[in-house]
Amino acid sequence: MTADESQSDHAEESAVETARRQLERAATHLDVDEGIVDRLRYPKDVYRVTIPLERDDGSREMLTGYRAHHDNVRGPYKGGLRYHPGVTEEECVGLAMWMTWKCAVMDIPFGGGKGGVVVDPKDLSDDEKERLTRRFAEELRPVIGPMKDIPAPDMGTDPATMAWFMDAYSMQEGETSPGIVTGKPPVVGGSYGREEAPGRSVGIITREAMDYYGWDPAETTVAVQGFGSVGANAARYLDDLGASVVAVSDVDGAIYDPDGLDTTDVEDHDERPGMVSGYDAPESLTNEQLLELDVDVLIPAAIGNVLTGMNAREVSADMIVEGANGPATSDADRIFEEREIPVIPDIVANAGGVTVSYFEWLQDINRRKWSVERVNDELEAEMCSAWEAIRKEYDTRDVTWRDATYIVALERIAEGHEARGLWP
Repeated sequence: MTADESQSDHAEESAVETARRQLERAATHLDVDEGIVDRLRYPKDVYRVTIPLERDDGSREMLTGYRAHHDNVRGPYKGGLRYHPGVTEEECVGLAMWMTWKCAVMDIPFGGGKGGVVVDPKDLSDDEKERLTRRFAEELRPVIGPMKDIPAPDMGTDPATMAWFMDAYSMQEGETSPGIVTGKPPVVGGSYGREEAPGRSVGIITREAMDYYGWDPAETTVAVQGFGSVGANAARYLDDLGASVVAVSDVDGAIYDPDGLDTTDVEDHDERPGMVSGYDAPESLTNEQLLELDVDVLIPAAIGNVLTGMNAREVSADMIVEGANGPATSDADRIFEEREIPVIPDIVANAGGVTVSYFEWLQDINRRKWSVERVNDELEAEMCSAWEAIRKEYDTRDVTWRDATYIVALERIAEGHEARGLWP
């Protein structure tokens, strides 16, 4: 490792820095007006709100919330709301930028948004979380709407949170507005298959990448860091496909079986916290050791920045498919490119979440429910269409998979800006 690599990784790379670097790199491969690229480096708006929360003991606490709008040239802003102590304005801007690229690469008519509240959801009772959500919905009401900005669940939020958010918005609007959020329980307008969709799309894209390289699933080994909603559904999809999932992990550690784990027997972290690291497997590992296993496919599906310049040279996988948002820093990306390890980026691999959110929004505004079979069939078609567009760019240009994915996204966004023009 060079001194420059070590130094850059000591300063943690922010989401917005990563997003801007990826934008600028894609722009070098396209004849895009510099004014459009410059516009996409920045958010359109960022809203900061103060949320008074009454605690169960009667005390009051003032919390800070954000909602970032990046670009809406292709449609309403779309993106999650997270409850986490590490939420910052800069993080929301970077994640909103990623949502813009993600919606464009999937060719769905949304732009990028993201938001959250600076709070540890583990410190909230259910009643406190509901009160927080309802007040947050009211504070954001002037800047959101089914045709303006459509939030969704993210870290620390869930379908119940979205139901409270929808109800608070609907009560103030004087009519039921299920299209204001996605990721709701199906009984109040949510879509079947929404919770499983990000992991399912990781599985579909991994399958397509394996097919591209001529790998037989039955002879392919997989390690999944982060056996939560995304990682568990991806692992089970690939297990059903015939691949051998040899290692999975949760926040407490990893388990490893060279003969393959029964992914249906291992409960994910959301189903039963601590089940993964406490599972009776032949060998226990740390999360760091899992990342360095000699496997065919590594799926980092936990948090961002787990693959860095500090550990990228120790990764032994033949291919990486990003299940989490931003699991690899720019330093790691450069090293993987040097080592000729293909990296399939997050903005296509885990895009099943926003894609099925789009399906949910369509169901809500048309007041017509889809079966889970139709949702999965439509998701399959959309993922394969996105993969085909990316594959064409990858085969045509001397670029990485990440570059090819961003080229597809940027070209579509740029075409939208050129078609609409600039408001005088």
